[in-house]
Amino acid sequence: MSAAPLVGYSSSGSEDEAETGAGASAAGRLPPGTHHYHSSGQSPVPSQRLPVPDSVLHMFPGTEEAPEDDSAKHGGRVRTFPHERGNWATHVYTPYEAREDFLELLDALLLHAQTYVPRLVRMEVFHLSLSQNVVLRHHWILPFVQALKDRMASCQRFCFTANRVKIYTNQEKTRTFVGLEVTSGHTQFLDLVSEVDRVMEEFDLTTFYQDPSFHISLAWCVGDARLQLEGQCLRELQEIVDEFEDSEMLLRVHAEQVRCKSGNKFFSIPLK
Repeated sequence: MSAAPLVGYSSSGSEDEAETGAGASAAGRLPPGTHHYHSSGQSPVPSQRLPVPDSVLHMFPGTEEAPEDDSAKHGGRVRTFPHERGNWATHVYTPYEAREDFLELLDALLLHAQTYVPRLVRMEVFHLSLSQNVVLRHHWILPFVQALKDRMASCQRFCFTANRVKIYTNQEKTRTFVGLEVTSGHTQFLDLVSEVDRVMEEFDLTTFYQDPSFHISLAWCVGDARLQLEGQCLRELQEIVDEFEDSEMLLRVHAEQVRCKSGNKFFSIPLK
């Protein structure tokens, strides 16, 4: 069994940065090294230039250093696209608010999966992706979100079930995920993706996958761990889900809103 491509995840987390100005105007200032002259009839006398201390020279560097991209600081994850100031990593998704009994199921699944892949780590937040990770310029964010709101204005709330354990990787095969795939509500998610894709096309951004597997990611690890997790491990994880008390009701969820995360900004779009 081959792992499905991961839906809507980049190799690294979203960029949390703010847009900065281009700098103050230099109008009215003399360029460095310009000499001062008297306005009388005297001959021009250049002003004496004193050496500038090193502490002043290094106070305002001429170029901005690129941010350090140390993968060890974020779990070994690798950036999908290069950092560039003013670019905001953006993602559209349906949130899933985990309850205590869901976290109990998750702990049981993770504990068993770690016997096969000890480096697996539990996800901190849960969602179902409706877009790939894309890059927006800062001044596009609000128009982009407004376009999403316009497209979602007629979309209805719905229920879905996510109860099939499945193994995913991102496109670069640098991260592996254990997820719960949607088994009912797939058509409604496709309808939402259709509206999100329209907005992506308006902004000349990448649309979603052709045949998406909607899912809630539960745990992840660096690298391609499909060989260890598929087969026997996957069957055992599915047995844990099927035998968990009230799992049928637990994994039936209401989709009530769509969210857009751009950098460190979050926007909520309620469904009707």
